[in-house]
Amino acid sequence: MKFQMSFIGNLLSKQILFSTTNKFAINSIKQSLLLTQQSKRLMSGQVITNTADTGLPLKEVLHQLQEYASPSIAEGWDNVGLLLEPSSPHTVKHLFLTNDLTEDVLDEAVSKKADLILSYHPPIFSSIKRITQEAWKNRLIIKCFENRIAIYSPHTSYDVVKGGVNDWLMSCFHGDTKPIKPLEPGVDNGFGQGRICTLKEPLAIEEVVQKVKTHLGLPYLRLATAPGVEQVQSIACCAGSGSSVLRGVRADVFLTGEMSHHDVLDAVSTKSHVILCEHSNTERGFLKTLIPVFTGMLKSKVKVTVSELDKDPLVVV
Repeated sequence: MKFQMSFIGNLLSKQILFSTTNKFAINSIKQSLLLTQQSKRLMSGQVITNTADTGLPLKEVLHQLQEYASPSIAEGWDNVGLLLEPSSPHTVKHLFLTNDLTEDVLDEAVSKKADLILSYHPPIFSSIKRITQEAWKNRLIIKCFENRIAIYSPHTSYDVVKGGVNDWLMSCFHGDTKPIKPLEPGVDNGFGQGRICTLKEPLAIEEVVQKVKTHLGLPYLRLATAPGVEQVQSIACCAGSGSSVLRGVRADVFLTGEMSHHDVLDAVSTKSHVILCEHSNTERGFLKTLIPVFTGMLKSKVKVTVSELDKDPLVVV
């Protein structure tokens, strides 16, 4: 009798384990299919949001954001992480992504009832001695508190992380890509500053320029050509302002947002073409790729959108 009961108990345990495992596998497959479908819609140019209205506690959302890219991998000088927190409890139903948090963008976030703004660039960076209506960044702080909107900034943690901004910037080229300055010396895990790509097939500089313009959706960019460099075999990139990361790197092309006049002259003199796209143009497009990622990580309980008003402040006239 004991043997029969033991046998039945073991059988039931195995059935429960099998059922639980199957449910976990099915849920994982469903989530993967959802992310794949969302990614396809993103690639086709469709606007991707979700209609979540249940929301999650701010603490839980922050945990997932930090799982994607820990603030600990950001540059030491940077100001990343949670920058502004409304009083508890604070439920996040709408996560709003932007490259720069300007007053126009904040008005957009308020009108769309955002609960948490992920601003790639930290709107709070230097120390603040008083919060008044006089300075525009102070007005951002006041308005966010008035509307119970939290602010989170990842900045250089997204530059360093594998699959982050710099990998996205380099993704229009086919080749072997690795960090210029690994996060941990001697450790090849894809984390680090900048990226350098050795192309599978050499390209003319005109082809490189066209690929960058198409990838970033730009009608123009700035180019400094290096005499005598006919074919491009290697490209080094750093999103944003890349002088400090690219300086001294041996590559046929430097791709970044901005560089000083003298750094451009130095690069050209050492046989590197320079492509400048303006600072935020090398970063902003990455945010759209995060919609399906964060939607999946937050279990479709939080609506994730990207600002429609955020743009580079410089235009050609």
